Amino acid sequence: MKEFWDERYKSADYVYGEAPNVFFERQLSLFPPGKLLMPAEGEGRNAVYAARQGWEVDAFDQSIEGQKKARLLAEKYGVHLVYRVGDFEEMDYPQEKYDAIGLIFVHFPSSKRLLFHKLIDTALRPGGVIILEAFSKRHLEYVGKNPGVGGPRDLDLLYSLEEIQRDFAGYEVLELLEEEITLKEGAFHDGVGSVIRFVGRKRAGS
Repeated sequence: MKEFWDERYKSADYVYGEAPNVFFERQLSLFPPGKLLMPAEGEGRNAVYAARQGWEVDAFDQSIEGQKKARLLAEKYGVHLVYRVGDFEEMDYPQEKYDAIGLIFVHFPSSKRLLFHKLIDTALRPGGVIILEAFSKRHLEYVGKNPGVGGPRDLDLLYSLEEIQRDFAGYEVLELLEEEITLKEGAFHDGVGSVIRFVGRKRAGS
């Protein structure tokens, strides 16, 4: 997959646009700036937006081309990111470091997803929040009709409400829904699709 993403991000254009994800932007505005982790951050649009709002942002992705684009975008807006390259299993997850974690279209196979969610949970402080938007299992119906909407075509990579409830059982649910939305995020997220949206606050002792 590293080669796939390097090839996609090689173009001069920001393939998902430079603007942040609408749901992420709206939710992030509800919390005071602090330390934020952005896994699988691609070209950096959400991380750069958060840094512009005063957040201290760490990000990572497996794509070196994504990192290059993120750094250019950060320079354009005069902000700083710490952006590492590697698979999620290779990253450090400092205990209870972050006030928020953004998961915007982060799609791993189910065999790895629970491990990933456990790792990021260790890095989130009690009272911290996870902001997640990802394609739902119903999205296969939409991408079949309009490939331009983007997203995985493998059911195993897609999310369900039940999986979110299971993986984040120790969280206070601030928002959790499956929703049909119209995406307008660059060349590869263009059209109507089905997403899961989740905002959860980590309970003390969980």
